[in-house]
Amino acid sequence: MINETNIQVFYLQAFANIRFKGLYFVLFLTIYLVTVIGNILIIVLTKMDHHLQTPMYFLLRNLAFLDICYTFTTMPQMLVNLLIEHLAITVPACIIQLYFFLSFAVSESSLLAAMAYDRYVAICNPLRYSIIMSKDICLNMVVGSWVIGGIYGVIHTANTFRLPFCGSNHLNHYFCDILPLLKISCVDTFPNEATVIVVGGVVMLGCFFLICGSYLHILISVLNISKRFGKTKLMSTCISHLIVVLLYYGSGSVMYMRPKSNLLADKEWLLSLFYTCITPLLNPIIYSLRNKDIQGAFAKLVKGVCNRRHS
Repeated sequence: MINETNIQVFYLQAFANIRFKGLYFVLFLTIYLVTVIGNILIIVLTKMDHHLQTPMYFLLRNLAFLDICYTFTTMPQMLVNLLIEHLAITVPACIIQLYFFLSFAVSESSLLAAMAYDRYVAICNPLRYSIIMSKDICLNMVVGSWVIGGIYGVIHTANTFRLPFCGSNHLNHYFCDILPLLKISCVDTFPNEATVIVVGGVVMLGCFFLICGSYLHILISVLNISKRFGKTKLMSTCISHLIVVLLYYGSGSVMYMRPKSNLLADKEWLLSLFYTCITPLLNPIIYSLRNKDIQGAFAKLVKGVCNRRHS
């Protein structure tokens, strides 16, 4: 189908009718800065400390980089949108944003699944960990995550922008996303919605079930640990990881795979805040900054900086 639209720009209106925009601007700016600084810190620490040159930290470093890219696709624009009520975005820019947002989102999902498998091997099969999680395997996991994300982004971006848009060019969102774009199309969008559910279900739910399966085996192994301290620590780590995963996949599933309803018709973008803002903020805290090895590397980095200043 040839795109017959005459629309040159879209106007983002998620924050058009909310009060206290200055307060929200400060809140989301803080979230964005903490997310970026926290993930940069993880990349630096895991790269500099030779004790952290392991498969787990290699995957964590890539997750941190992905989170920086992922939040960069939406949050800076959201902050501008809080300052400029009817923020305009051109159609080419909208296409680029949608592609990279979808690509980074699915790449992160795939990488979270790889990290869950890494923890499963480390805890349930520790004697073969170095063989199973070799450098080549880890590199293939990361590259595979990026490739899956890129293919997913191409499918949905091409499928969305092949449609003609007519009538209103106002999107009730703070970035270009599939669902608000489908709402302003002037043709039947059922094939697109079905593609979102089928392709998204296979990829996202596949990753979700892999993560849940890995952590289920981990929890069973943890329950067989005789030492109470080790059991409590591993249980706490697994539960915190699962909370982040459930928040990420739960909000995304409700957003994209729920049946049509008027209940959230005007506030759908609120759900996207969880997987675009909250989860990337929690990832460095839950996966890395609570880790004693990361804390030790940070202490050494601070000590080294202080010693250089005194010398």
